Amino acid sequence: MTSNRFTPFKAIIAFPVATFAGGSAMAATSETSETPEPNHMSQEPRLTAAEAEAETARIIARLREVQSPAVQQAAEPEKPTVKLAIVEAKPQPVPQKSQPASKESRPVPKKSQIAKDTTNITAALQAIQSELAEQKQLIASQNALIQSQNDKIKQLELHNQLVRAAAPVETPFALSQMRGAGIQRSQVETAAVQIGTTPDDELTMPEGPVGEAPPAANNIEQKVEAVPEGQGVLTPRGQFVLDPSIEYTRSSTNRLVFRGIELIPGIQIGAIEASDADRDTVIGTFAMRYGLTNRLEIEGRVPLLYRKDRIQVVQQREEQITREVGLEETGIGDAEISLRYQLNRPKPQNPIWVAGLRVKTDTGTSPYEIPFDEFGVATGLATGSGFWGVQPSISFLLPSDPVVIYGGTGYLWNIERNIDRVVGDVFVGKVDPGDAINASVGFGFALNPRFSFSLGYRHNYIFSTKSQLGDTLQESNDIQVGALNFGMSYRLSQKQSLNLGFQFGVTEDAPDVSIVARIPFRF
Repeated sequence: MTSNRFTPFKAIIAFPVATFAGGSAMAATSETSETPEPNHMSQEPRLTAAEAEAETARIIARLREVQSPAVQQAAEPEKPTVKLAIVEAKPQPVPQKSQPASKESRPVPKKSQIAKDTTNITAALQAIQSELAEQKQLIASQNALIQSQNDKIKQLELHNQLVRAAAPVETPFALSQMRGAGIQRSQVETAAVQIGTTPDDELTMPEGPVGEAPPAANNIEQKVEAVPEGQGVLTPRGQFVLDPSIEYTRSSTNRLVFRGIELIPGIQIGAIEASDADRDTVIGTFAMRYGLTNRLEIEGRVPLLYRKDRIQVVQQREEQITREVGLEETGIGDAEISLRYQLNRPKPQNPIWVAGLRVKTDTGTSPYEIPFDEFGVATGLATGSGFWGVQPSISFLLPSDPVVIYGGTGYLWNIERNIDRVVGDVFVGKVDPGDAINASVGFGFALNPRFSFSLGYRHNYIFSTKSQLGDTLQESNDIQVGALNFGMSYRLSQKQSLNLGFQFGVTEDAPDVSIVARIPFRF
């Protein structure tokens, strides 16, 4: 007996048909009449091109698996089983006892839900395909940009080769010779057009530097840190510099004096006197500088001296007489105050001119104030000159990479005065100390941002001193003092540096050697 109940098996057979017969129609109708719900997949993060292709392939394969039974049944509508399933899908109601639903039975989805799911899947596929197309377009644009950049790099490399080829050589170098090395004609023409020449023209190198030079202000300051005192750059406005220094000077002289007559060469009648003098001087200077403006600074210096002299005198008369004198003295030297003003503003390839005015006092112990014994021999040492002095000067700095050239000249006017006292056993009246002219030149060079050195030469010409001794007027000889200067500087920090300077005498009256160490502190 055949039952008209709608069994689960029949429902399983009818489900694919309902899905793709009625479901497809509902989906088509829904697409034209209903607005699809927002695609929830659009909220997911973007996929890469490879991931999007894999996801699309997986969804299409899944759809094919689901659609394959329904397609087969739709292609064979004449089978009675299919018709029977469709007819029996609407059985007549038969009174029967209600039975609890089986736990394994599943609810049959409605046609509207199936159409909605199909619409969502279709929209998701369309979104994935659209995103995949966008990714492909982006990759294509990036490849085009990379290719364009590679072409520009090749053109720049070719341009550099063209410039190097145009450098002066013994024989002209034509651009056509470069084509044999693998450079194409089109590349040569492209680079030539970019630089404004024809492929076979000779290129002319620029007459001056190309590009913008870095700021040279700090570079100049580094190069002149090792130059002698008074030759560097000015102190900026509002900046205070404490510049302590210590200097050691060694000076020695050997003199042979003959007082008498010479009858014939080798036979002398009189006295022969030989003297050997060694002088060591240590000067500690406390200097301060302050920038009144960016072009004007003021400086003050107070020195403290320690002197040690050893003098040995040998006299040959009827018998040899030897005397040796050792003297030491410590005291304040001649204090100084000075002004320096920058005359012009820095310009490329032009020197910076600085005018200066220095005033020297007589705060030190004068040579005419030291005591003498009964034989007229000094028993003390002077720590100052005993005269006021005024020195105008002018100096320059000329930046010329990789060095800075410095130089200057000045005139020291020693003001005469009346001593009017007995020194030893001689009355000293009016004394006019000799004035002096000095000049210096050199250069500074910075090896790196911390270390620099300088080389230079300084020469002083000191005029004769005129002294009134009793009723006579005596005049000394002129003096030439020349020295080679060597200095070096090491920057310890932005506000502190260590400077060393050396002077080597090259004339007879110059000290043998002088060494000075300075540690400026900037505030």
